[in-house]
Amino acid sequence: MGSTFNGLVGLIILVLDIWAIINVIKSSAGTGAKVIWVLLIIFLPVLGLIIWAIAGPRGNVRI
Repeated sequence: MGSTFNGLVGLIILVLDIWAIINVIKSSAGTGAKVIWVLLIIFLPVLGLIIWAIAGPRGNVRI
């Protein structure tokens, strides 16, 4: 059961990281900032995701 749970948590983190990277790319931030955010999310998947959620650039959302 432990390995199944760990695999599921890993999959959820991967999906959230991909979603965060897509949102960074869609944002209106400068190219340098986008590169830094993407690298942060890739190299620190959990911590980078948390930092991005708090302080990262937002995508161009139209309501």
